[in-house]
Amino acid sequence: MKNPGRGVPYGYDTLAEAAGCGSGLIEKLARGSQKTADVDDATAIAENLGVAILVLFAPPATPNQVTPTTDREQKE
Repeated sequence: MKNPGRGVPYGYDTLAEAAGCGSGLIEKLARGSQKTADVDDATAIAENLGVAILVLFAPPATPNQVTPTTDREQKE
């Protein structure tokens, strides 16, 4: 995995160490088995890669693609 911002190659472990998060998180994100990360982890990963956070964690194009985190209809 190359770092486009600084030109330094990263592996899962070295990026995790630089960002201060677990290498399992980096691996899951890279493989696509996990789509989200805690805002602090996401920000640290983006900063260490030298890219904007929206490059890595883009919101869905339409609200219909958002998976609700709470079931508001049942609560109201």
